[in-house]
Amino acid sequence: MTASDQIKDTVTNNTVVLFMKGTKTMPQCGFSSRVAGVLNFMGVEYTDVNVLADDTIRQGIKDYSDWPTIPQLYVNGEFVGGCDIITEMTLSGELDTLLTENNIAFDQAAADKIREANG
Repeated sequence: MTASDQIKDTVTNNTVVLFMKGTKTMPQCGFSSRVAGVLNFMGVEYTDVNVLADDTIRQGIKDYSDWPTIPQLYVNGEFVGGCDIITEMTLSGELDTLLTENNIAFDQAAADKIREANG
């Protein structure tokens, strides 16, 4: 199975996927830590893929999305964005809307608290 096939399989068979450096419980870079922290704080169930564990996946995800940086968030098979985009979506409420539209459970009070703390 090619890296592209593995990635496609992962993003189509999991509702929310975060390709990141490290894991959701032990991120290995600040950008991955920020996105995982948002998802964890909001109580979103997601699959984490540690790109540091496999160089073919690390490069493959960049090719798959045509996006040069990691982390990368996917919801229902669709690429959502990296750290800056997820941060902006969180602060604007767009992430709440995306999760709601895709029937993904999250803690609304936690999302509101993030905005209050950063407003």
